[in-house]
Amino acid sequence: MNILILSAGTRDKVVQYFKKELAGRGRVIATDCSNLAPAVYEADAFYLVPRITEPGYLDRILDICEKEKITGVFSLIDPELSLLAKERERFLAVGTTPIVSGYDMVETCFDKYRMFELLQKMQIPTAKCYADKDAFYRANEAGEIDYPVFVKPVRGSASIHINKVGSRQEIDVLCDLYEDLMIQEYMDGTEFGADVYVDMLSGKCTDIFVKKKIKMRAGETDKSVSYKDEKLFSLIQDFAEKCGFRGMIDIDIFQIDGVYYISEVNPRFGGGYPHAYACGVNMPAAVIRNLAGQENEVRIGAYGEGICMMKYNEVMIRDMQGEEIVP
Repeated sequence: MNILILSAGTRDKVVQYFKKELAGRGRVIATDCSNLAPAVYEADAFYLVPRITEPGYLDRILDICEKEKITGVFSLIDPELSLLAKERERFLAVGTTPIVSGYDMVETCFDKYRMFELLQKMQIPTAKCYADKDAFYRANEAGEIDYPVFVKPVRGSASIHINKVGSRQEIDVLCDLYEDLMIQEYMDGTEFGADVYVDMLSGKCTDIFVKKKIKMRAGETDKSVSYKDEKLFSLIQDFAEKCGFRGMIDIDIFQIDGVYYISEVNPRFGGGYPHAYACGVNMPAAVIRNLAGQENEVRIGAYGEGICMMKYNEVMIRDMQGEEIVP
């Protein structure tokens, strides 16, 4: 069994986990558009590939799948998930299973206003959202929402172009500078992150790991502590199964006055997943079992509470003399 990890970047831990769980039963192959992506050097082999927006990118990935006899493939960046989901049949045709949710669900996750509409339809608490500034101004004048609010891209990641604003003037300036912005209620509460696995065969939510976020950096959890609440587990399980997710999901949640609000959903490994793995929530093993045709047991909340994660900086040094550096 061979696993292909696309756009590995700096996610060394994920590559290491899959190598450990395969333990001689297969190989881990990684790709990136830069040979200065440290995670690719953790893999058994890596390929330098074009950027995902360049012509021929998909053909290049499919060639790698055939050459390396890849059993399952997944990506660690948002823009590539839609490509994997949309071209699922082409991957299956070469014997490779895309480890990703369905195309419509992936697209809904990346369109924050669509996700807001879905959560409302499912009657799951979520932050109020407005598709344009005029709709927000009317709601503000009607007393339905007040400042401060977040102004953010409808489609975006890594907290890029997200601004907390406190006036109409600021909103007008941002909307003049950037296109496709939405306005979201500012959630002033305790923030949580959930690492979730939905079995690719049964459709059951089998793993949920919740961490209380202590410190954030560049949109990712920098410090966190493991947390358990059956009420929250039930909310997440019901949401994930009804939506039809498959594989790994990363969910952002707020708690205000005892109520949990789902904020954003990313259908991939989250940046804070190492916390879950270290606590025994083993999603690479779950993926491997599914690819072998085996369903996973439900192990929701099977971890200890009060365990902290603290990220720290590390460096990789490699002799690249004689090689062309692709940044």
